[in-house]
Amino acid sequence: MTVIEAEALTRRYGKHVVVDGVDLKVPAGQIHALLGPNGSGKTTTVRMLATLLRPNAGRARILGFDTVTETAQAKQQIGLVGQFHALDPRLTGLQNLTMFARLNGFRSAAARDHAAELLDRFDLAEAGTRPVRTYSGGMRRRLDIVAGMVLRPAVLFLDEPTTGLDPHSRNEIYRYVRDFVTEGTTVLLTTQYLDEAERLADAITILQSGRVIATGTPAEIVAAAGSGLEIVLGDPLRRGEVAALLDPFGGRLNPAATEEDSTRMSFAFDGPGPDLLPVLRTLEGAGIDIHDIGRRAATLDDAFLALTRHEGATA
Repeated sequence: MTVIEAEALTRRYGKHVVVDGVDLKVPAGQIHALLGPNGSGKTTTVRMLATLLRPNAGRARILGFDTVTETAQAKQQIGLVGQFHALDPRLTGLQNLTMFARLNGFRSAAARDHAAELLDRFDLAEAGTRPVRTYSGGMRRRLDIVAGMVLRPAVLFLDEPTTGLDPHSRNEIYRYVRDFVTEGTTVLLTTQYLDEAERLADAITILQSGRVIATGTPAEIVAAAGSGLEIVLGDPLRRGEVAALLDPFGGRLNPAATEEDSTRMSFAFDGPGPDLLPVLRTLEGAGIDIHDIGRRAATLDDAFLALTRHEGATA
């Protein structure tokens, strides 16, 4: 069954098209990741799907309910966790969740009981009596996500839920998200962390300039990235020369691969890529000191860079 569906979804601001004819189908019980560079239209797409923004064209449905003509019914199916905290920092965790429960129709005593149950389930009971302003960033984000689950929605929209969190906090949130899906919730996730999408998502859609440029399972999208090559340099100051020398071979540099080691360069190629021997001869002919060179499996980073680079070149 299709739970989230968009057909030719479009949003303009004046003459500027932010979302340009997006089609999307998310089956029940799936985590679907929406990826794209900054300004690609991810958050605007989520806002339209979540009934917060009306499309200029196209349509969206949540469990069959049209987000424009059947807004109230669609909203009843949705939980939303945006990029910014929706909590009152002066209230305790228990008071925040109780307030969300009351706003969603719970009576006073039932709202407090439900809030306490959620805090206990998601390992926040001990902090539940403290003001939220005393929470760490990870705890606040966990409470945000729990607030989005007050009504146990059929659909949960998570808009960059782990931005700025440490690895431990991110892993805790991954565990909660998987639990939600196991219990029947369908999740649409936007994220800037490609490893997050690769770990969590059953399927991925990549946006560029408001348009869908790729969709499929993580494995399908990675397979389209071709092959990879890693080079370890003796002198990291010659990185620019190496990138220029690999360009005629079709090598696309992945800058993220050098964040922890400036001597390491990672390249992606369409298809099988070049033979190692001519690459090595080219580098040695230019006097580049190579400590190591070898093929490696393509990654989602490679696929993302390849797709968005190609699209940007033709846009």
